[in-house]
Amino acid sequence: MRLNLAHTLPRSEANGPGARFVVWVQGCALACPGCWNPDTWSFARRDLRETGEVAAEIAATTAIEGVTFTGGEPFDQARALAELGRAARDLGLSVFVFTGYDLDELTTPAHRALLDVTDVLVAGRYVEAERAEGLAWRGSTNQRVYFLTERYGVADMMVAPELEIVLGPDGSLLVTGFPGRAFVSGKIDLARKGAAIG
Repeated sequence: MRLNLAHTLPRSEANGPGARFVVWVQGCALACPGCWNPDTWSFARRDLRETGEVAAEIAATTAIEGVTFTGGEPFDQARALAELGRAARDLGLSVFVFTGYDLDELTTPAHRALLDVTDVLVAGRYVEAERAEGLAWRGSTNQRVYFLTERYGVADMMVAPELEIVLGPDGSLLVTGFPGRAFVSGKIDLARKGAAIG
């Protein structure tokens, strides 16, 4: 099965509890105003990868406790991500998923398959008017956190890095996480300097 990816990051601590392998999918029909990742909205082919290939990359990454699926919209590629999530679970890793959909909108068999391998779900559209500082792994106060297994709990959501800036081997920058307003106001300048926002 194939995934259309925006990019991946082998290790992050700003996208869920602990060190995590992050998968950004390409494509989102929701297009929330003020979204941090508008470059991931288009459904045009970006980086088409087999789930087995991505799973092998995850398996080869040491000292991580889980994977995070974000985007774009993970539930728009739910079947392929469910397969990747099962592979991660088989490795003993946790699965953390960000979605713009509300939980009660995730009703198809493919949606349920991805939910079945998810430990933590952060759900709900980003609402710029409800943006608040210091929300662990959420952009706006309306978004809800669901602990779908007993692997994590509220205590795991108390401390989260605001953002990470990752320097790639080619000199590129990746800015990821949930930065405060002061940083977000400068993201256009970073984008002009060639930084990917994730």
